[in-house]
Amino acid sequence: MTKSVYIASSERQVSKSSIALGVIDLFARQVRSVGVFRPLVASSDGDAVTQAMLSQKGVNQSPESAVGVSYAEYANDPAAAIDTIVAKYIALAETRDAVVILGSDFEDIDTSSELAHNATIAANLNSPILFVCRAEGRSVEQVRRASESAIESLAQQHNTVIGVVAMHADPDEADELRAALSTLGDVAVSVLPFNAVLRAPSVGEQFNAVGATQWLGQGDFRSHESLHTLVAGMTLPNLLTRLRREATVIVPADRLDLLPGLLMAHRSPHYGPLAALVLTGGFEIPTSVSKLFSDSAIDLPIAVTERDTFPTAVALQGVRGTSTSSPRKMAESRTLFSQYVDEEALLTAIDFPRTEIRTPTMFEYQIMEQARANRRRIVLPEASDDRILEAAAVVLQRSVADLVLLGDSAKISQRATELGLNLSAATIVNPNDPALLERFAAEYARLRAHKNVTLEQARVKLKDLSYFGTMMVHLDMADGMVSGAVNTTASTIRPSLEFIKTTPGVSVVSGSFLMCMSNRVLVYADCAVNPDPNPSQLADIAISSARTASDFGIEPRIAMLSYSTGDSGSGAEVDKVREATQLVRERAPELKVEGPIQFDAAVDMVVAQKKMPGSEVAGRATVFIFPDLNTGNNTYKAVQRTSGAVAIGPVLQGLRRPVNDLSRGALVDDIVSTITITAIQAQSIQE
Repeated sequence: MTKSVYIASSERQVSKSSIALGVIDLFARQVRSVGVFRPLVASSDGDAVTQAMLSQKGVNQSPESAVGVSYAEYANDPAAAIDTIVAKYIALAETRDAVVILGSDFEDIDTSSELAHNATIAANLNSPILFVCRAEGRSVEQVRRASESAIESLAQQHNTVIGVVAMHADPDEADELRAALSTLGDVAVSVLPFNAVLRAPSVGEQFNAVGATQWLGQGDFRSHESLHTLVAGMTLPNLLTRLRREATVIVPADRLDLLPGLLMAHRSPHYGPLAALVLTGGFEIPTSVSKLFSDSAIDLPIAVTERDTFPTAVALQGVRGTSTSSPRKMAESRTLFSQYVDEEALLTAIDFPRTEIRTPTMFEYQIMEQARANRRRIVLPEASDDRILEAAAVVLQRSVADLVLLGDSAKISQRATELGLNLSAATIVNPNDPALLERFAAEYARLRAHKNVTLEQARVKLKDLSYFGTMMVHLDMADGMVSGAVNTTASTIRPSLEFIKTTPGVSVVSGSFLMCMSNRVLVYADCAVNPDPNPSQLADIAISSARTASDFGIEPRIAMLSYSTGDSGSGAEVDKVREATQLVRERAPELKVEGPIQFDAAVDMVVAQKKMPGSEVAGRATVFIFPDLNTGNNTYKAVQRTSGAVAIGPVLQGLRRPVNDLSRGALVDDIVSTITITAIQAQSIQE
């Protein structure tokens, strides 16, 4: 039976759509297929919120299937509209394991009765309600009474409220508010603190609100969020101490002397980035000032409005953005939900079935939670690449790891500003720092003295950022490194082999892939490093892969793959695998391993019963060791392309400290996954 939840509120702008994104993410970790539905929208073609819901991982449906009727259709004939909504919902629910239903936005019909309309729809869809209320600007008692009144109104129309979420609460009152809402009955209670990003308007929305015309700056910066509004009514030294990052600064147009200082502050890692400047008063920009800036590369949007300063400030303070209007806001929504919503209580309230299935979405969430639980410090040498900066912003926003970026602080801050990224939580290390270079060179010369490396040669070598980053890992200035978006695999791995070295007892570094199938996660190795491992190396690869599996919550059952199963075949290739299997049993007797074994006998229980009955591994293998790189690399790619599996990796294994390589074609999501994996490997090594 399809499970569902109806997310409703009794007022506008409570950020309930951000809660919807969190519930979608939660459901996607429990079941294979999640649907989204908006019974009542401004247009039957859908809207931006619907598109945001459809864009989430785990959701795969047409826009038409996600909407019921328009406000106009509902107002014209409520009974017929309800019939249409129910029919469309049932058609969707029949194809999904779970459906997230988001109530109306209080836009086009009488807001005083809109909660009642949502109650009627929810009752007809037989869906429990998650009620979202606004805590901002209200006392604890006011929030409790508003929620109590709404619950009573919903219950009168035969609805069951299974949870209450208080949004934008004062963090200092969170515990008191949670306790007060818990008195409302058997409901799951969550309290989310105020978040400036969710409520923030875009710069473009602010310009529109005050009729401002853009004078300078990049047009695409209009889509960036503005988190604060500030009036520049003082001298520059006093103004600088009051600046806030990502703020729109209102400047009287006859105080253009402030512009150079504000533009410098925007580019400064100490004060910037800013969101925009708005020049008030309608004064004409002098030709001399226009000439001053005409040849400057100015990215910060600067707009001019005819309004005076006070009306402009009042208008901008009143502009509110939609909580799902940008990728940044959607990521922030999911992060807040996972941190502050009692997910277990909510699932229990919905009576959601538990499952042993592990989908790619579930796995992604689980490893991020694992990394977040004990954050490690990861160095990224390739901070000159936009993808690295974008991935770093995601990692920092989700609190997955602490990051070190190598490069010039001013250049990185400027590029982050241009991309609309917040990297303020990252540590930026200049690889040209003379003190660090000298320290690192001395250590490298010491480690490579047996190769007659001189101090001068070491200084030259440390100019390579892969060597610099690896040395940070070696000296415990970072717990791991991720590189390869710009550099080759050899450039990434070579420094590690020179002085990080392999784990004691392991002779080779190998590369595994975490293969996220539709319902489970497997480990394939070696698919990246060793062309033709000998039996001893193959055994080491198997043991390293089993450790990788354990690091990520996968019970290792190792299949040593060959074209023959058991004793049925002979030949050099089969004998190699047979010898390697025996070495694994000798070196790691606690591991479950079978080999030689064919792929079908390793994955299919029916075949396993025929070819290798009674085996603990056959038919249930989770770690697949290929006899050579040609077989491993081709197999993982064939499975990835033909089955729709998500391949995460390569995960370099066998090193004393984690260093992982990226494909030079890596996407931002790939980089985020690799940083997460590296952080978890660092946790495992520390433990």
